[in-house]
Amino acid sequence: MKKHVLTLALLGFGVVSSQAFAQIDHDLAMQSGCLACHKQSEKVIGPSYDEVYEKYKDDDGAVEYLITKVTQGGSGVWGEVPMTPNAHVPAEDIETLVLQIMHEE
Repeated sequence: MKKHVLTLALLGFGVVSSQAFAQIDHDLAMQSGCLACHKQSEKVIGPSYDEVYEKYKDDDGAVEYLITKVTQGGSGVWGEVPMTPNAHVPAEDIETLVLQIMHEE
């Protein structure tokens, strides 16, 4: 509770931006191969984590959709370059990263 009150207070004073909460586990993202194509706030090959959050933040089914998209790969959402499948990454790691991107963890 105290953490949430402090966070809200800092947001109110403009000390912390909402983007600060989209930070992901950098080591996990690196081990999973995510950082070859994605960064926190700038487009590399694929969209930034901040762009993903902005696109899907109001979508109630976003977490499940993104878990499937990250696992199976796909194309057509962010341009011509397809996202490669990540079936080699443990499902719990993909879920953790998606939840972090979507500010739910």
